[in-house]
Amino acid sequence: MPCDLHVHTSASDGTDVPQKVVEDAYRAGLSALAITDHDTVDGIPPALEAGRKLSICVIPGVEFSTEEDGHELHILGYLFQLDHPGLLEQLAFFRRTRLERVVKMVERLRRLGIPVELEQVLELAGEGAVGRPHVARVLVQIGAVATVGEAFEKYIGKDRVAYVPRYKLAPREAINLLHRAGGVAVLAHPGLTRCDYLIPRLVEHGLQGLEVYYPAHSQEMVWYYEKLCRRYHLVATGGSDYHGSGHREHGCLGASTVPDEVIWSLKELAGQQTGPTNI
Repeated sequence: MPCDLHVHTSASDGTDVPQKVVEDAYRAGLSALAITDHDTVDGIPPALEAGRKLSICVIPGVEFSTEEDGHELHILGYLFQLDHPGLLEQLAFFRRTRLERVVKMVERLRRLGIPVELEQVLELAGEGAVGRPHVARVLVQIGAVATVGEAFEKYIGKDRVAYVPRYKLAPREAINLLHRAGGVAVLAHPGLTRCDYLIPRLVEHGLQGLEVYYPAHSQEMVWYYEKLCRRYHLVATGGSDYHGSGHREHGCLGASTVPDEVIWSLKELAGQQTGPTNI
């Protein structure tokens, strides 16, 4: 049965609440999905509850943005302890730095004469982790741009006039944090970052998997990363990077999937001996 191990909700920059995401996964015929919101686990409890009602497996996950040698690398974490003190402390710090970043972006936009209000951005983010997508959507709402893509291209994309860099861990720090919380660390969409020379270094730091199956990966990339997984004894995972049905790039839940056996492998690495049933 197909499993999508890279899914976002409104707890971070997705557009759908966790319950709806799980319901959509059930209707799409998925047997499991991992909730991997950016820098937050707030979407996991409601997703777990929805999964129990529908008998669909929901895997606790998270996605960290890290930086190594000037390259941004995303680390996916799976099956960690949701109440681990060190993890919760780091996530609280991320929430504070995300808010500080958005405040600075709003200030820059206002200096440019764009009448965006911080309250609008925070209202749109709700209880979720606030970020650039929320700023972009407000810019669309007030008519400053026509699309979210235009907002990034003109104002808040990297090196644009209102861009503010975000705080990032080093990959080793993210991997160690996940291990301390009992989780498994996987490098997300390596074909996008094109920093394959860093993979052996990440393996030395404790990386346990590669996201091999991903919508933007060509077949040649898939074969190459499968080979790397065999060479370094890594789990080959996969997922859609779903952000909501209306998302311009990541709008197809289940676009890339893996079989149930991958969940078994992740659970073995995390020291959990149960099978791919609802957690």
